[in-house]
Amino acid sequence: MTKIVLKLSCTDQRGIVGAVGQCIAKQDGNITESGQFVDPDNGRLFMRICFRAGPHSDVESFRAAFALVAERYDMTWGAFDLSIKPRVLIMVSQLGHCLNDLLYRHSTGQLPMEIVGIVSNHEAFRQRAEHEGIRFHYLPVTPANKAEQELRLLDLVASESVDLVILARYMQILTDELSHRLSGRMINIHHSFLPSFKGARPYHQAHKRGVKLIGATAHYVTPELDEGPIIEQDIRRVDHTASADTMVAIGRDTECQVLAKAVKSHLEHRILLNDDRTIVFA
Repeated sequence: MTKIVLKLSCTDQRGIVGAVGQCIAKQDGNITESGQFVDPDNGRLFMRICFRAGPHSDVESFRAAFALVAERYDMTWGAFDLSIKPRVLIMVSQLGHCLNDLLYRHSTGQLPMEIVGIVSNHEAFRQRAEHEGIRFHYLPVTPANKAEQELRLLDLVASESVDLVILARYMQILTDELSHRLSGRMINIHHSFLPSFKGARPYHQAHKRGVKLIGATAHYVTPELDEGPIIEQDIRRVDHTASADTMVAIGRDTECQVLAKAVKSHLEHRILLNDDRTIVFA
């Protein structure tokens, strides 16, 4: 039986929840999850509903039926068949903790995705990719070839019908053009010391300043560097006994967990954009 996720946003008004429920019922759907939120600042309603479709219904027929409801309430919406796994491209540089964690979670079924390739500006993880049977794409980046390599990346995204790009500690600043082209389809992870400790060895900088909280942030990529809509965050407390190397280890573990949660939320269509913020239904 087909399991479908419907997510939508529109100006809040009377009758919307009823209209949505009636449409699902007419398709012989049975709701299994439902979440809604009204933003008091802009009066917009956000909804995510998961339901089992009837025996003679699928995602295409539901989309056709729901289009009339969406038009009536001027909705931004999408309906997704959960049996179809999103196609994912992972990008990494020379730090492999997030890549390895994603590959492990994928292998154990925790992340419902199809990994179509790993892209890197270094050769360090070619063997790791090949061991997993995943195509490895080596795209070294220099100031002279940056634009050319980003075009190759976009060609790869198009040819592989990529739904999501994950920056698993990919240490290159992307151009505004690329960020715009992949808006809402690219997730980045980084430590949460920004903007205080930029550049190389941030955990060592934090250690010197006696930082007591270590955190990580996962967000959608936008042209504004590391300032896209935040999907997931977490922190760990440390004290004076923690060495710089201990802080690095804690930080990397936190980065892995935060990125995995953000990716899972995206794969399960739990995220809706609300201007520069996200609505994430648990």
